[in-house]
Amino acid sequence: MTGRPANREPATGEAATGGAADRRIAEDELEAREAEALDRARADRTDADRLVSPLADADDRAIESALRPKRLADFVGQQRVRDQLSLVLESAVRRGRPPDHVLLSGPPGLGKTTIAMIIAAELGMPMRITSGPAIERSGDLAAVLSTLSEGEVVFIDEIHRLARPAEEMLYLAMEDFRVDVVVGKGPGATAIPLEIAPFTLVGATTRSGLLPAPLRDRFGFTAHMDFYRPEELEIIIRRSAGLLGVTLRDDGATELAGRCRGTPRIANRLLRRVRDYAEVKGDGVVNRAVARAALELYEVDEQGLDRLDRAVLEALVLRYDGGPVGLSTLAVIVGEEAETVEVVAEPFLVRRGLLARTPRGRVATPAAWQHLGLTPPESTPAPGLPTLFD
Repeated sequence: MTGRPANREPATGEAATGGAADRRIAEDELEAREAEALDRARADRTDADRLVSPLADADDRAIESALRPKRLADFVGQQRVRDQLSLVLESAVRRGRPPDHVLLSGPPGLGKTTIAMIIAAELGMPMRITSGPAIERSGDLAAVLSTLSEGEVVFIDEIHRLARPAEEMLYLAMEDFRVDVVVGKGPGATAIPLEIAPFTLVGATTRSGLLPAPLRDRFGFTAHMDFYRPEELEIIIRRSAGLLGVTLRDDGATELAGRCRGTPRIANRLLRRVRDYAEVKGDGVVNRAVARAALELYEVDEQGLDRLDRAVLEALVLRYDGGPVGLSTLAVIVGEEAETVEVVAEPFLVRRGLLARTPRGRVATPAAWQHLGLTPPESTPAPGLPTLFD
């Protein structure tokens, strides 16, 4: 009997060492996720305060529920996605089976949530809505999946931010319509398989590159949402104006469509602000002159740039002759966090061809000089190309 405890001590020590290492790894991963979430939340708060932000605030969510189209035929833009998705849904309805899982990727404000709701409406099925950050544990996901009815649609927004345990549970649920519920802890824990009704998962992500390959591969249909053309945005603005009871002229719709960054959510927000201006300062009619005056008041210029965007360009052009300038230096000059400049302002400026990211820093393009009414220096090298002395 005296030998047993002696024989158990090494095993206990190894288990304790292994358990401590696992805990440290888990804690490091948790801290990394929390830091990323904090940085993202800080940038999101800054972005949400801007009139040209593609993120939805409380007012946007309340209005969008009334403005969203209910059927695929009423959805404007994204022609290729609509055609492909129409085939997927019609084929599933004819077979009488749930369609493949659907992954929607693209920048915020382009209609991913709207398409998810349209999928449920076209299938004639109810829909559950949740988000990746809201599912913190695998048990949260199991509670959602275990109560599904057959054919129901589950929409997970920001699916790339799922917790790792929930993500691994989702693999089995998507493939075999089954989840393993773990009962107990430690060596006595038991995994109980739980069958769930066949369902269709619709995932939305603004950063598809962060999705693990095993999760991405389980989606049968993947669609990328592109920015909208001005003529498509004019149709959306006219439709929204009709639903909101706004008297809108064609030249007013054209003016708004050119300033909303190719994003329907921004178009609807600008329409509401211009409507307010027209009702207070004018006769309630939105035409080009009224739209220009209102957006000048809100500091949104002809290309959709706002105060922060112009501050970044002016810092590059007026203080550093076009750059290159490091991100942290640029952030200090404009009075924002580096994360805010990188996540909030830069993507649109790069897409517009006004700013370039190079290994040496941020560089203003000739188009940026022209946008500010200045003449670019002739000696400015092309962005990203090394000079003789680099």
